[in-house]
Amino acid sequence: MRIALGLEYDGRTFCGWQSQPSGCGVQDALEHAIARIAGHPVRVGCAGRTDSGVHAHWQVAHFDTDALRPETAWTRGVNAGLPNGTSVLWARSVTQEFHARFSATGRRYRYALLCRAARPGLLHGRVGWWPGALDIGAMAEAARVLVGEHDFSAFRAAECQAKSPVRRLHRLDVRSEGDLIVWELGANGFLHHMVRNIVGSLVYVGAGRQPVGWVASLLAGRDRRRAAPTFAPEGLYLSGVDYDPCHGLPVPPPEPRVP
Repeated sequence: MRIALGLEYDGRTFCGWQSQPSGCGVQDALEHAIARIAGHPVRVGCAGRTDSGVHAHWQVAHFDTDALRPETAWTRGVNAGLPNGTSVLWARSVTQEFHARFSATGRRYRYALLCRAARPGLLHGRVGWWPGALDIGAMAEAARVLVGEHDFSAFRAAECQAKSPVRRLHRLDVRSEGDLIVWELGANGFLHHMVRNIVGSLVYVGAGRQPVGWVASLLAGRDRRRAAPTFAPEGLYLSGVDYDPCHGLPVPPPEPRVP
């Protein structure tokens, strides 16, 4: 039997999603908690491996088990064994053909950036920080060229293991909410550090360090070395994963919560 789970977590608690020898990954904590309920070791797959410090509003995972348990056991029971800052939101029985990563048709990310002179206090670790004002209009104009299917090599981490740098970005919105600037991105898939590299380059435009047309030249040049440094992980959230309705999974909210 294959079970799909939806979960949220605070990335400050972990060293990223992937299992580590020290046991500091989200995967380590989740597998341990599920094994307590299933009565046997499990291996969990996920929709997207988040980095250290990156959060999730709507991560999706799956595992196989022969244990017959009610869905509440895979939610409340598993939650009882998870550390604070982590929660299973729902559980569903799925077919063996379902895979949290390979069955996904799209993923969504959000980046929240606090723009003010004083560093974050209450929002420490939950938002990025820029100690000054940013021109949202310039960033929005620069971002338009990124929407569509492109080779995103200029925004891809050197250690990215994806076979192709081509992705179809169907959404890249930027808005202001008080002192926060929020980016919403949706694509058929993302490269390693792609969102943080896009945000970093747009911030350079918003701060006046680069002209609006610079982002288009980065995209065309396909050279990661010319783009801005990878932006901080704290403000990044995996906000949704999309699947064909045939799998019967809950649908993520259209607009994720702001911290």
